Amino acid sequence: MSIVHLTGQDDPYPVYEAIRAKGAIAEDGGMFITTSHAVCNKVLRDRRFGVRFSDGSLPAMNSVGLAPPSFLESDPPDHTRLRRLAAPAFSPKMIDSYRPRVEKLAESLLDNDSMDLIEGFATPLPIMVISDLLGIPDKDTRSFAEYGMLVASSDTAQSPGPLNQATGRITALFERLIDERRRGPGDDVISSLVASEGEQKLTVRELMGTLLLLLVAGFETTVNLIGNGTMAFLDHPDQWDLLKRNPDLAPAAVEEVLRWAPPVHYTGRVAHQDVPDVHRRLKRDNGIYLVLAAGNRDPDVYPDPHRFDITRTGQPEHLAFSSGIHYCLGASLARMEGDVVFRVLARKWPRITQTAAATFRDSTTIRGFASLPVSRS
Repeated sequence: MSIVHLTGQDDPYPVYEAIRAKGAIAEDGGMFITTSHAVCNKVLRDRRFGVRFSDGSLPAMNSVGLAPPSFLESDPPDHTRLRRLAAPAFSPKMIDSYRPRVEKLAESLLDNDSMDLIEGFATPLPIMVISDLLGIPDKDTRSFAEYGMLVASSDTAQSPGPLNQATGRITALFERLIDERRRGPGDDVISSLVASEGEQKLTVRELMGTLLLLLVAGFETTVNLIGNGTMAFLDHPDQWDLLKRNPDLAPAAVEEVLRWAPPVHYTGRVAHQDVPDVHRRLKRDNGIYLVLAAGNRDPDVYPDPHRFDITRTGQPEHLAFSSGIHYCLGASLARMEGDVVFRVLARKWPRITQTAAATFRDSTTIRGFASLPVSRS
């Protein structure tokens, strides 16, 4: 089996290890693929690689499924220009200002005695935060959350219809909000980007693509960080006990969850020229799959890599947020949210238990749970 034949229900790690056994860069099913942390990191940072072919077309492995495409699906100079316009929303000062809101939300969402963790906690918390950041009214947050989950779980090549319909609805909502901000700007990301569009720093199409990306990326990583992390602790009660006794381990726990069970399992890059120093057969316009989740369990980098251990220290940064110029813009937001969530969860639900079988989302690139029923005790 290759990664292209995996389903959302499969345990992918045995497949990744079989590919790893073929070498640092393997040819699997007619494509180049790497499970090496070093190779993934090198390719992601190497400006000789990009996300598009030389003719400007976008390979399927790099399509996020958004229409119009976002800067995540762009190479420099467009990527550089658009990312710079969105970056101020994720500055350290802004992230610090969001923390009290996240703490308050986490406390309120954990007042129940039982819930589906994904539906009742992992999804509403980050969507409320990204809605505040973007300036989305409360009455529209449910529609935005449903859209983001659909994008992340959809196989757009096999079933584009529902996604296209949802995109049309969300685009209409964004168009309304853009029009409102043109008439009366506020202190939010939509207003900031609308001002940049008025200054001709980006087009209307680029504005829409950027907003769609920020909506999805702004909560998708955190949804799966919370779900995957909670399941990791349920499966490793010794680590849960350790966190409960030492809540200041929460930031380290976030990093270990991201390494051990990352939300995004792989991405791709296209060689913009022959790169014999990377692989003798990698030529211009060849694509290579970078299995980030496998790089995160590379035994050459992480001792006992399949062990979940929130006390790990001294290893290189994981690849859950990618690397290089496409390093996740919302990484600091996701880290802060994860830190708050695991602290509050350990304090308010110290005896958390799973009450029914969890279900996985039907997605291979994004790995996470569709449902995770839990109880306070």
